[in-house]
Amino acid sequence: MTNAIKLKAQDVKVFYQKYQALYDINMDIQENRVTALIGPSGCGKSTFLRTINRLNELIEGTAIKGQIYLDGKPIYDKDVNVVALRKRVGMVFQKPSVFPMSIYENVAYGPRIHGIQQKSQLDDIVERSLKLANLWGEVSDRLNSPAVRMSGGQQQRLIIARVLAVEPEVILMDEPASALDPISTSKLEELISQLKEHYTIVIVTHNMQQAARVSDYTGFFLNGYLVEFNRTEELFVNPRDKRTEDYITGRFG
Repeated sequence: MTNAIKLKAQDVKVFYQKYQALYDINMDIQENRVTALIGPSGCGKSTFLRTINRLNELIEGTAIKGQIYLDGKPIYDKDVNVVALRKRVGMVFQKPSVFPMSIYENVAYGPRIHGIQQKSQLDDIVERSLKLANLWGEVSDRLNSPAVRMSGGQQQRLIIARVLAVEPEVILMDEPASALDPISTSKLEELISQLKEHYTIVIVTHNMQQAARVSDYTGFFLNGYLVEFNRTEELFVNPRDKRTEDYITGRFG
């Protein structure tokens, strides 16, 4: 079934000084669905992911043209509050970067920044976020222990809990399972499938099997272009473009 359009990319181009990283990207991302971005290294998929919450602006010499709409409203207008945007559109990076503090404080950090100080309220947020990230049962008895002592898979789920704590609407994931073992990857994929009931998820992955397992829609990027975008099953079973077929059958990439 077709859901409402949560994000819309319209003629998006990205330049790193004189180098053009993206060419005229157009994509509709549906609410409460998982959209996977696939393609070889350096093809622009992570660059596109970062345009969705304006992270590319942190790189000196970057220029973005075109527009991205969140719930129909342009995010690149001058009057957009970027901090508020990044609260609505959270990001999970390739390697989990837990803060050098307790598990509890890692999750409570974002709500504190946004003005929540009452301990009972923070307690509720931490518990809810850890439960949503399928982590509460593993860490509820050691919330005050250092987060750095957690396993890699637990740390990545803690990062997701930290993102969820500020109540985003969209979750961006940049190769979140690339550093994880198979068991942790399986737990993460199960979590993604559960989270889409409440959130819109866009995930960059080099693992085509992972894209096929977790996503509803897939976009294939090549050399800065969006070559093909379709329902995941359709794209993998019946690709429309020869380049897509060549990539997913392993002829290159």
